[in-house]
Amino acid sequence: MEDQRKDGAYGTPQKYDPTFKGPIYNRGCTDVLCCVLLFLAIVGYVAVGLIAWTHGDPRKVIYPTDSRGEFCGQKGTKNANKPFLFYFNIVKCASPLVLLEFQCPTPQICVEKCPNRYLTLLNAWNTPEFEYYKQFCVPDFQKNKKGVAQVLRDGQCPAVLIPSKPLAQRCFPDIHAHKGVIMVGNATTYEDGHGSRKNITELVEGAKQANGILEARQLAMRIFEDYTVSWYWIVIGLVIAMVLSLLFIILLRFLAGIMVWVMIVLVILVLGYGIFHCYMEYARLRGEAGSDISVLDLGFQTDFRVYLHLRQTWLAFMIILSILEVIIILLLIFLRKRILIAIALIKEASRAVGYVMCSLLYPLVTFFLLCLCIAYWASTAVFLSTSNEAVYKILGDSSCPHQGQTCHPETFFNSTEAHACPNARCQFAFYGGESGYHRALLGLQIFNAFMFFWLANFVLALGQVTLAGAFASYYWALRKPDDMPAFPLFAAFGRALRYHTGSLAFGSLILAIVQIIRVILEYLDQRLKAAENKFAKFLMTCLKCCFWCLEKFIKFLNRNAYIMIAIYGTNFCTSARNAFFLLMRNIIRVAVLDKVTDFLFLLGKLLIVGSVGILAFFFFTHRIRIVQDTAPPLNYYWVPILTVIVGSYLIAHGFFSVYGMCVDTLFLCFLEDLERNNGSSERPYFMSSTLKKLLNKTNKKPVES
Repeated sequence: MEDQRKDGAYGTPQKYDPTFKGPIYNRGCTDVLCCVLLFLAIVGYVAVGLIAWTHGDPRKVIYPTDSRGEFCGQKGTKNANKPFLFYFNIVKCASPLVLLEFQCPTPQICVEKCPNRYLTLLNAWNTPEFEYYKQFCVPDFQKNKKGVAQVLRDGQCPAVLIPSKPLAQRCFPDIHAHKGVIMVGNATTYEDGHGSRKNITELVEGAKQANGILEARQLAMRIFEDYTVSWYWIVIGLVIAMVLSLLFIILLRFLAGIMVWVMIVLVILVLGYGIFHCYMEYARLRGEAGSDISVLDLGFQTDFRVYLHLRQTWLAFMIILSILEVIIILLLIFLRKRILIAIALIKEASRAVGYVMCSLLYPLVTFFLLCLCIAYWASTAVFLSTSNEAVYKILGDSSCPHQGQTCHPETFFNSTEAHACPNARCQFAFYGGESGYHRALLGLQIFNAFMFFWLANFVLALGQVTLAGAFASYYWALRKPDDMPAFPLFAAFGRALRYHTGSLAFGSLILAIVQIIRVILEYLDQRLKAAENKFAKFLMTCLKCCFWCLEKFIKFLNRNAYIMIAIYGTNFCTSARNAFFLLMRNIIRVAVLDKVTDFLFLLGKLLIVGSVGILAFFFFTHRIRIVQDTAPPLNYYWVPILTVIVGSYLIAHGFFSVYGMCVDTLFLCFLEDLERNNGSSERPYFMSSTLKKLLNKTNKKPVES
């Protein structure tokens, strides 16, 4: 255990300072230049937000737009009572032009309701049904002396109405199967605009091509429906996770050693039950028809319940859980001696948290500030992406020489392009622009993402420095809690904002630069996926791996640097160097003690998440019922289960992050205590009696601890 290096390869060990009694109160401002830079960046960020809010219109991503670029269903517009978008010819949406222009090359209008009957323009022309048909023609359409052929040529009315259902405020053909026959509505044939009857399969094939993302939309809508009927049960599950996390922390305060061992045993038992359950399901499916199909042969299915009827799925789950079980047991066997020291650190952290109980509430402050950062970033991103102007393009057949050129709908019919392409239309294509502001939109979006990373990392750094300052006050108090300040958390928070805003900005800036580079690399990787350049793909993979490792290292270095800042009040570079050298002088303790505590906290998170996840699984699959028919009917029961599991992990992580920061702070203080002091009456150890006993250290003159 003793590997402190005296050769100066990683700096010189800390020397005894009789005046050092914990976090230094007389300190000055650090890294002022970075503080000024952060202030200027925030001012620029606010300016970008104001510009985006001035030009942007979020309605563009909420409401569909017709061929004239007008919104459907938006209050205060002529289409306020017409919430649905109707396509004249949905089959034309299968054109490759859709992928380029993001609009179907067919007239689109806003309607009150989607059509619910089969009707052709020719059949309805001179009948009372034309009044119904007329609502699906362009606004203000008048028959006058026009014939059916002329109306169809000018694109003023659709050739045929097909029963449709609204999806995402758009009318899509009501396609379904009945007794193995593909149908739309109640029929298997329809009439085209020229009066001839065709098999509905032709329409289905065109509609399937036109709506290649229809299944994804349906999946999204079903998931949304599941959330609407189960959100309150999800909230209850998250509340249970929060109560379990808080109860676990309270029990850890008084029964740290017992709780750690109980936690280890329970995790092993939970994984063991998972293995047993997977085996029982695997055995139950033996002999059932279709259960031996492989996952690869089945392919991707939107209904994930299908995979639970395959033996291969449960076999894979069983193998994964068995590997986790074996790894955990082997780690516990080889690290059993180190676990005792880790438990002592956790006990010390429990006492520290007990004296600074308000530290458990600080994650709420971090959560609130992060929500502000996310809300500002998201709203600015939406306003930036919707601050383009409506662009109209000429859409017609492939023989038109002006196909795809920009146009103005007010003057198009009298233009030379209209005379050259009589069947073409000037139709709304997308939102864009040619001004300097529109050309700078990509750069503004990158700046928006960069500032989000910077501010989010700053908020996290502020929390780490605050907690580190409070817990360091506990460790360096020789008589606990008499020598502790009255409000250690608030004092540490005030010092961090007053003196070290620049240092926090410096550390978070470095991390933000690495993160934005990773985002750009991911974007480039997506763009290069279609390329066949093997070297480019290899280089991109290497860069992504290197920057991922760099980000992890910077996060580790920043965390320990913030602890040094909280204690000594030095600037970021000095703190990072001192923390790094201190850890390198005690590399074995870092690799064993610190990481063992991280492992134990991970087991605690898994225990809470596993318990809540199992409870959610049995509840949403109707295996258990509180009262009759408690669980709501769901399309996919895994939607609320996964939500509860992810939410439970985040909640548990929030509570355990306080303990993790406490352990890291006490660990660095513990290492410095060993270097500064020797147990004599003049230089007594500040560590707890349990740690001194485990390390065979004693104070020659007994002191109250």
